[in-house]
Amino acid sequence: MSLRLAGIHHSYGARPVLRSVDLEVGAGETVCLLGPSGDGKTTLLRVISGLEPVQAGSVEIGGALVAAPGSEMPPEARRVGFVFQDYALFPHLDVAANVGFGLRHLPAAERRDRVAEALDRVKMTSFATAWPHTLSGGQQQRIALARALAPRPAVLLLDEAFASLDARLRAQVRDETLRVLQQAQVATLIVTHDAEEAMAMADRIALMRDGQIVQQGAPEDLYLRPANRFVAEFLGEVNHLPATVRAGTASTALGPLAAAGLPDGPAEALVRPEAIRLLDPHAAVGAPAEIAACRSLGPAMLVRLALAGEAGHLQARLPPGPPWPRGGAVRVAVDPERAYVFPAAVS
Repeated sequence: MSLRLAGIHHSYGARPVLRSVDLEVGAGETVCLLGPSGDGKTTLLRVISGLEPVQAGSVEIGGALVAAPGSEMPPEARRVGFVFQDYALFPHLDVAANVGFGLRHLPAAERRDRVAEALDRVKMTSFATAWPHTLSGGQQQRIALARALAPRPAVLLLDEAFASLDARLRAQVRDETLRVLQQAQVATLIVTHDAEEAMAMADRIALMRDGQIVQQGAPEDLYLRPANRFVAEFLGEVNHLPATVRAGTASTALGPLAAAGLPDGPAEALVRPEAIRLLDPHAAVGAPAEIAACRSLGPAMLVRLALAGEAGHLQARLPPGPPWPRGGAVRVAVDPERAYVFPAAVS
């Protein structure tokens, strides 16, 4: 089944939180709702699940209207699974009872089968009689996921479900969760403020700002073709360079860049660190620069460059290899596919 949101508005008092949100999640699709904290993402999940009433717009699940102003299907009838940020496991129930909590309407034998199926799906069968407080953060997250999947929901919502885990465990649990979601083939909407997490998990990303979706599409579309400066900066690190546009081309310290559709005048180029290419100092192309610092990050090299004259500094992210000597001369070129030109920021 699919999820469809149309024209969702929501306010708390006089403060608007959601502004005309349109979004669809197809059956078996995973969409990440990405954006800064406080921009309405959790409120949108609450509207979908029925924990907040719809003030304007509509929510459809599987083509059926479940929420519109004055017409609200109760949460328990919507077939929506919800994994909360704090997992919300019941401390007085063991793992099996937690997973089966939403199945009390089923006969006992079918309830046991559903619980066993859900625990097997998240590889936690051996923990059926354990208590929540004895589990690690990653294990609690998997139990919360199993509980949300046990009723076989049409739509699954995850609200910052990995935020409380440390970085190494977060990546592992995230990968395990993605495997489970791909097997379950349920329409899934994941809220996160972590761009890397969204890029790793999503079939599509919907990026929010101030309660509105400013761009949505495949992760590579947002990363390589950002609609504006905010999208480019939120999806990853960028270098900022002054630019001047003339007849659809921007002049920068690194050479010309395409600027189709921009008016002539001051502009700014945003260049991804991995777009920087270091060349021999005698190369016929590129801008002259000096190595200011070089650090190994393991899978990559981070190089800080001082451009000649008053052009400023750049960060380059390069494949691993021998360190570049500090003070060494190079020439710098740029991959135009990872460099974007926008109107100059208004101060």
